[in-house]
Amino acid sequence: MSTGNSGNSGSSENSENFENSKDFENFDAAQNGAGSNGAAQNGASSNGASTNGASTNGVSQNGASANGASSNGAGTNGVSQNGAKPGAAPKIPAAAGSPDRDAERLETESEGDAPRPQQGGAIRGPAAFMAGPAAKSKDFKGSSRRLLAYLRPERPILIVSMVMAAIGVGMSVWGPKLLGKATDLIFAGVIGRQSKPGPDGHYPTKQETIARLRATGHGTQADLLKSINFTPGHGIDFTKVGHVLMILAGLYVLVFVCMMIQSRLVIIVVNRAMARLRTDIEAKLSRLPLSYFDKQPRGEVLSRATNDVDNLAQSLQQSLAQVVMQVFTLLGVMVFMIWTSWLLALIAIAMVPLSVFVAGRIGKRSKPQFVKQWAATGRLNAHIEEMYTGHQLVKAFGRQEEAAAEFKKQNDVLNDASFKAQFISGLIQPTMMFLGNVTYVLVAVVGGLRVSAGALSLGSVQASIQYTRQFSMPLSQVAAMANMMQSGVASAERIFQILDAEEMSPEPAQPVELERVQGRVEFRDVNFSYSADRPLIEDLSLAVQPGQTVAIVGPTGAGKTTLVNLLMRFYEVDSGAILLDGVDTAEMSREYLRTQTGMVLQDAWLFGGSIADNIAYGTQGASIERIKAAAAATHVDHFVRTLPDGYDTVLDEEGSNLSAGEKQLITIARAFLAEPAILILDEATSSVDTRTEVLIQRAMNKLREGRTSFVIAHRLSTIRDADMILVMENGRIVEKGSHVQLLDADGAYSRLYAAQFSQALAEVD
Repeated sequence: MSTGNSGNSGSSENSENFENSKDFENFDAAQNGAGSNGAAQNGASSNGASTNGASTNGVSQNGASANGASSNGAGTNGVSQNGAKPGAAPKIPAAAGSPDRDAERLETESEGDAPRPQQGGAIRGPAAFMAGPAAKSKDFKGSSRRLLAYLRPERPILIVSMVMAAIGVGMSVWGPKLLGKATDLIFAGVIGRQSKPGPDGHYPTKQETIARLRATGHGTQADLLKSINFTPGHGIDFTKVGHVLMILAGLYVLVFVCMMIQSRLVIIVVNRAMARLRTDIEAKLSRLPLSYFDKQPRGEVLSRATNDVDNLAQSLQQSLAQVVMQVFTLLGVMVFMIWTSWLLALIAIAMVPLSVFVAGRIGKRSKPQFVKQWAATGRLNAHIEEMYTGHQLVKAFGRQEEAAAEFKKQNDVLNDASFKAQFISGLIQPTMMFLGNVTYVLVAVVGGLRVSAGALSLGSVQASIQYTRQFSMPLSQVAAMANMMQSGVASAERIFQILDAEEMSPEPAQPVELERVQGRVEFRDVNFSYSADRPLIEDLSLAVQPGQTVAIVGPTGAGKTTLVNLLMRFYEVDSGAILLDGVDTAEMSREYLRTQTGMVLQDAWLFGGSIADNIAYGTQGASIERIKAAAAATHVDHFVRTLPDGYDTVLDEEGSNLSAGEKQLITIARAFLAEPAILILDEATSSVDTRTEVLIQRAMNKLREGRTSFVIAHRLSTIRDADMILVMENGRIVEKGSHVQLLDADGAYSRLYAAQFSQALAEVD
C-alpha cells in the first residue's frame, strides 16, 4: 500500500497506534504512516512512495521478469516459462524450494550460521533486516558519473534546456538594470521638479545648481545631485519611464516562456533516464540468481526498485532544473554587478568562498545520514511487507506484540536517521540566508555612502541591492540542491548495488536446442551446496527415462526441492552434470530449458487479471478454445461457469475471490495448456479437498502421459502409481524403486509410509 505524504508526524502517531494495538488488524492503519517517514522527509519527494512491498514499477517481487520474460525466478506456478506476457504485471511468489515451504537449505546451515532471510511469510528474525548500506557513501563521484551516463542519451535535449536557461537568466538579470534606470528617471524628475528658477525666471543648468549648492554650504547635497541626470524645471518623463517598464515586462514574459520550456525539457530528460534505469533494474532482477533473493528481504529489494528510484527522480528533476539555472544566474548577476559597480560586486563575491565552504561542510555531514535513512526505509518496508503477507499467521500465534515491537524498533531507527538527515541538511538554508543578509546590509551601507559621495546613482545602488538578493538566492539554492543530491546519490548507490550484484553464470555462446525433446533426464555425479562448508547433495547419479513418473520423498531438508531447482537451473551445480536427452543442460539457454518444463507448486500463484489470462500465462497467443479445453481437462471449467463473468472474471493480485483449491486448479490448467515435455509437481494437490484431489489426480495422469514427470510428495498415498520413487536423506538417494518394491524392502520408505499411515489412523480415532 502506498504511503501518503504524512511525513514524520504521521509516522510517529501511527507507530504509537500500532504499538499499543492488541489486534493486528490495526496494522493496516499503522502502515499508512510508516513508510512515508523516509519517503516524504528526504528533501526531494513529499508525495510519498509505495512501501508495502507491492511492485509499482513493473518489477517482479521474486526476481522473475514482471513482463513474463523467462528468467531465473522460480515462482511460476504451473508455467511453462516461455515468456508469455499477460495484461497485468504479475506478482511472483516464492519459488520452488522457497524457505516458506521447504527448510532444507536452512537445515544445512550449522547452528552458528546466519540463516538466509526468507522471501515472505512468517517472522524471519533479526537477520531479515540486515540490508542496505549502513553508514556512508562508498563512492559519491563514481555514482554521480554513473547517473550522468543515464542522462547522456538525452544530451541534445539537455543542451537545448541549458540554452533556454541561459537566455532566460540573461533576460532576468537585465531586469534590475532596467528597473534601476526607471528609478533614476523617476528620481531625476522629482529633483528637476523641485528645482527653483533664478531671479530672471529661467531655470539654471544642472552644473549651475550644483555650484550654487556648494557656494551656500550644501556640499553633501551637491555631491548627491552630481550622480543624478536631472534637468531643472522638468518633471518625471513618464514616456521614457513607460518605455522602460514595457521593455521590462516583455523581458519577464520571455523569461517565463524560457523557464517553462527549460522545465519541461528537464522533466523529459529525467523521466526518460529513470525509465531506462527502471528497465535496467527489471532486467537485472531477471538475471540475478535465486540465491540473491534468498539473502535479500523482498521489501528491501522493492524499496530500492521503487522508493529509491522515485527519490532519485525527484532529486534529479529539481536539481537539474535549478542548478543549471542558478549557476547561470550567478554568472549573469556577477557580470551585471561588476558593470554596475565593481566595489559592490566585490563585496558580494567575497562571500562566495565562505558560502561554498559552509555548504560543503554541511553536505558532507548530511550524506551519511541520508544513506542511513534510505537503508532504514528499506528495512522497514521489508518488515511491513512481511507482516502484511503473514498477518494471519501472526495473529494465529499471538505474535502481535512482538510484531509491533519490531515495527517500533525499525520505525524508531528510521525516525532517528530521518531527523538527523533533515536537521543537518536543514542548517544550510538558514546559514545561507544569514550570509546573504550580511551581504545585503554591507552592499546597502556601502552603496548609500557611494550615493552620498556622488559616485553612484540611486538607481545603480537599487540595482546592486537587487543583484545582491539575486546573487545570494542562487547560492542558497545551489547549496540546497547539493544537499538534495546527497539524498539522491544515496538512493542511487543503493540502486547500483542491485545493478552490480553478481549475475547468473553467462549463457553459452552457441546454446543447443533439441529438435524434439523426448524427456530423458540424467543426473551424473552431481554435487551442490548452499554454503561451501556444508555440502547438501554429494555424488548424486540418477537416470530417468522418457515418460516416466518419478516421485521424490524424504524428510524436510533432504534436498527434494533442491533437486528440481537444479534441473530448472535456478541454481548451478558445483560439479557434475544434468543431461536432457543426452545434452548437458548447461549448454542450453535457461529460457529454452524452462520452456520445456511446466511447474505446479504448492503455493498457487495468480496475478491481477482475468481467469483466461491466468490460464494462458505460460502460452503466448493461446486461443480461448484451447484455454477452455485445458480448463475442462483440469476441472476448472465447472466452477468458472458459475461465475458471473466466466473466463473474463478479473482476479485481484492474491486471487482472494477464489478458494485455495480453485486457485490451485487454475495453476494446473496453466501447466496443462503449456504442454511441456517435463512436468514438475510440488505437492500440487495439497490445497484441495479429497473429491477434488481425485479429479486432479485423474487430470494429472492424463497430463503425465508421454511426459517425464517429477513429483515431490509429502502424502505418500498420492504417488503409489509412480514408475520410480526416490527416497532422499541428507542430499543422497538412499532408496529407489516402485511403491511395492520399497514396501517389501522394509527400509526408509516403509518407515515413512507406516508413520504416515499410523498418524492417519490416530487422527481418525
